[in-house]
Amino acid sequence: MIDKELFKLLGKNKKYIFIVVSLMILGLIFNIGITASICGGIYILYKYLDVINFTYVALGLITSIFGRLVITITTGKIKDKLGRDVKKDIRDKAYKKILFLGTRSQGDIKIAGLSQICIEGIEQLDLYYSTYLPQFFYSMIAPLILFLVNVFISWEVSLVLLCCVPLIPISIVVVSKYAKKVFAKYWGKYISMGDSFLDCIQGLKELKIYKADGIYSEKMHNKSEEFRKITMKVLIMQLASTTIMDLVAFCGAGIGIGLTIFQIVNSSLNPIMGLFLILIAVEFFLPLRTLGSAFHVAMNGVSAGKKLAELLKIDDVKWGKEEIKNTKIELKDVSFKYSDSNSFALKHINMKFEPGKFTAIVGPSGCGKSTIVSLITGENIPTKGEILIGEKPIFDYSRSSYYSKIALVSSSTYIFNDSIRNNFLIANQNLTHKEIIHAIEKVNLEKILLGNGLDNVINEDSTNISGGERQRLALAINLIRPKEIYIFDEATSNIDIESETIIMENIIEISKKHSVILISHRLENVKNAGEIYYLEFGEILEKGTHQELLKLNGEYAKLYNTQKELENGYKFSNGEVKYAN
Repeated sequence: MIDKELFKLLGKNKKYIFIVVSLMILGLIFNIGITASICGGIYILYKYLDVINFTYVALGLITSIFGRLVITITTGKIKDKLGRDVKKDIRDKAYKKILFLGTRSQGDIKIAGLSQICIEGIEQLDLYYSTYLPQFFYSMIAPLILFLVNVFISWEVSLVLLCCVPLIPISIVVVSKYAKKVFAKYWGKYISMGDSFLDCIQGLKELKIYKADGIYSEKMHNKSEEFRKITMKVLIMQLASTTIMDLVAFCGAGIGIGLTIFQIVNSSLNPIMGLFLILIAVEFFLPLRTLGSAFHVAMNGVSAGKKLAELLKIDDVKWGKEEIKNTKIELKDVSFKYSDSNSFALKHINMKFEPGKFTAIVGPSGCGKSTIVSLITGENIPTKGEILIGEKPIFDYSRSSYYSKIALVSSSTYIFNDSIRNNFLIANQNLTHKEIIHAIEKVNLEKILLGNGLDNVINEDSTNISGGERQRLALAINLIRPKEIYIFDEATSNIDIESETIIMENIIEISKKHSVILISHRLENVKNAGEIYYLEFGEILEKGTHQELLKLNGEYAKLYNTQKELENGYKFSNGEVKYAN
């Protein structure tokens, strides 16, 4: 009934659980004092005792009520602090985990699901930690305290009440097996619906163009209907469980009250003591009854917490402490396959990227070019083999040292929905106005400064600038914080020829002073590379300079000639150039 993984997440906040439980026990003692004072007052009135005795009882009643009030308020405040602190700590852990993973993936959790878990999921955990856990420990202790108090009045009644109490947790355990499955499905459907909704919103333009919005609307309707049904199952399960627990509680209390009345009638129990037992009988079942109610809310939090635990359990890569001095990168017999695949995306890759050298990786789509980039940048880890920098594995170095040497510009480089100035300041907070302008001029992007200059805001997904402008802006941002290794992963794909020319001119200029790794589908862009690796099906088929590969007349030459035919309108045949009609 307590999830060990989620309990560990409490960390230093475990002390609040102890404090809350202690206060709840103290509150129970005050409750017993209130009941005892009421019974004492009735006894004094019944026996016509001195008023002074009634004063003592009244004083005890007021003290107990005031004490209970103070305990209730204090407990509420500490529970609130517990909930807030736990949520803050878990959010910090999730945030730090995502930051630490960096370019690595978040397992099987999609962006929409990750957002739901880190926002609403953690909110659900609030009740698990602040309400359920304290109530769980209190529910185990309270019946024993009540038994010890009442056993001296009537051990028979006390024993019967104590024996009936476990029926509630037994019913909770029985229900929990079914509840876990239901809540797991509930969160699964909830996250799936969120993922689908985000997917539809992001692709709404395409859905409209292809007139498929009706089809996807129906799909969303079906998913929402599935979520409605699972929600109804959750509510039915909660109602049925609550009914069962109420029956157990009322029946158990009824048996205890009946036995008490029987003993009073047979004169084996003092009526006032019997009244005390009758009033206190319900207290045996209230803690576990409250636990049962909190259980269903907690299960929702546990299901969300399980998803969060998946993120937190992703293996951390242990970086070393050394500083990088030599930026030579080497892939040594590297093979790699994705977790959801049975086949290798890369096989026995051996590559070297020398400092100050222009190296290109080319090949048909799906050959593994971008996968190599993901390995170099740490997004993925080799299944076999190792990646070295300066003759040592990259993880021997400090993380900050490694990433301070590398810049990555890709076709998917993100431009933030912020001003042009702030997008540059993200990369280097010490930039001056003049330096930013110079970086923009270097990529011939002065056009985007029309209007408010550097205060112009880039829309979400860069919708107010063209694809070529976005790529050039991404390049400019990377240029203002000089790195020793520049990786360009299809940085010239899907853009106009003007932007491509400007970007390539800058890449060639950079390659004169820095190491450049260029991934490109267009072989015309790699002609100046000092070394070209040609890949197919995750393997290196050919390597050499542009001229050397053309002389081989292999796959690289075929692909290059094919591209030239498409671009220039002529074709090669038996060594002769034939112009297309």
